[in-house]
Amino acid sequence: MEFTELADYAIPAGTITEWIPSVGPHASTPVLAGWQPDDRPTSYVHEAHLRDSLKSPRQGRESWLGAAFDIEGPLDKRAFRRAVLAWIDRHESMRSHAAIDVDSGGLSRVTAAEGTVDVWQVEQERCELSSEVLDHLQYLFDEYTSPLAWPAYAFVTVEPLATRDTGKVTVFFAADHSIIDGLSTVLVAHEISALYAEAVDGTAAALFEAGSYLDFGVSERRMHAELEHTHDAVVTWRRFLEAGDGQLPAFPLDIGTAGSGDTPQGGLTDWILDAERADSFSVACRKTGNSMFAGLLAALAMAGAELTDRTEFRTITPVHTRDQPHWVSSLGWFVGLCPLSFDIADAESFGAIVARATQQVTATKPVARVPLDRVFRALGASAKPRFVVSFMDVRFAPMAERWDDWNARALRSKQYDHDVYIWINRTPRGVNISARYPDNAIATAHVHRYIGVLRRILDEVIDTGTASLTSMVSSGPALDSASFASTPTNQ
Repeated sequence: MEFTELADYAIPAGTITEWIPSVGPHASTPVLAGWQPDDRPTSYVHEAHLRDSLKSPRQGRESWLGAAFDIEGPLDKRAFRRAVLAWIDRHESMRSHAAIDVDSGGLSRVTAAEGTVDVWQVEQERCELSSEVLDHLQYLFDEYTSPLAWPAYAFVTVEPLATRDTGKVTVFFAADHSIIDGLSTVLVAHEISALYAEAVDGTAAALFEAGSYLDFGVSERRMHAELEHTHDAVVTWRRFLEAGDGQLPAFPLDIGTAGSGDTPQGGLTDWILDAERADSFSVACRKTGNSMFAGLLAALAMAGAELTDRTEFRTITPVHTRDQPHWVSSLGWFVGLCPLSFDIADAESFGAIVARATQQVTATKPVARVPLDRVFRALGASAKPRFVVSFMDVRFAPMAERWDDWNARALRSKQYDHDVYIWINRTPRGVNISARYPDNAIATAHVHRYIGVLRRILDEVIDTGTASLTSMVSSGPALDSASFASTPTNQ
């Protein structure tokens, strides 16, 4: 499934219906409205996100993730409403709101019981142009997904114009990052489609049981309440920060000067490997005794070395924290961060580079279990991610084989930061790479060039069994391309 901005999705013109959750809006008190005090704390990352949002001029808006997908038309609005309500009852995090008192800084939560949430169904005028639908969706999602208010999410359906009817209705969903993560967005299309089919004709949704993200926050707090300076996570992050002069790693190439922060980032998305070639690259990695993820990291390190005179690769990668079976189908921000740093100098083969990547992942992945905000609190430190590489293998997600039929895509909001994020997703279709970066000529050229070299390296490993560094941009020491040979793969 591709991961792109809303503007990159093929949005149809048509009639918009908004589906906005509501809990007793006319009641005199929160309790009468259906809200009940809830003493369960947030996860560490949720709390940090709330506090950052309070300080931000945008108040947490435009920090959402989402999904878009098609369902069979014509739209049965009664059935769709039942599907959304069943989905809200299924996920407690969608019926809960955490807040921070502006004066005291105290954290509180209220939660609504199953069956107490309603949905406002707001019919809009039909839009003759897809650009009108895009503008409406962009505004709605930016306004309705602040973590500082409830609901921090919304659904929209778009019924295409009769003259362009394809028999499909497009569903759009967005939620603040505090209550969903990348894997959560992958689950939405399947769950809503299954619940809608159940509401239409009684076909059992047969969804796996989903635990509550609120309970995850409780267990996480209990586990990391005490964090000594000798803890492996604290020691690892301290050394990682010291190696970067107190900063987290930056993209290996120049991305220009930071602007005012008013310009949205640029972005790209591309299918760099089809399913067959993805399998071939995975086989090549396994022949070295390592994983495809380690192979991708090795290729990224080689791309950076080819374009600079630096052979050390440094980045941060997200790691899921769904460590119990009942979290697998849950919606929430189940993500920790893993620091990665390895040097490819003097590596004698592609396999040796992949092995170094594996060694680093093995050594540092356990520290991702400890929330970075908790580590920084223990260190008395603060630093912002500047170069992040994410990898997800979602081939075995529920109904992943239907994503192309559903025109399903994961979505992200606009961002304004001076950083580079790269997402690599392996799906039944192949490997997709998406990136966001500052919208200036330098960053655009360098990120595109970096990904172009990455793609060449992957192709070389697949086609010839050899991954070589062809040149160095600066006057630094050139690496012997012959030393980057790996065992040829079987084609």
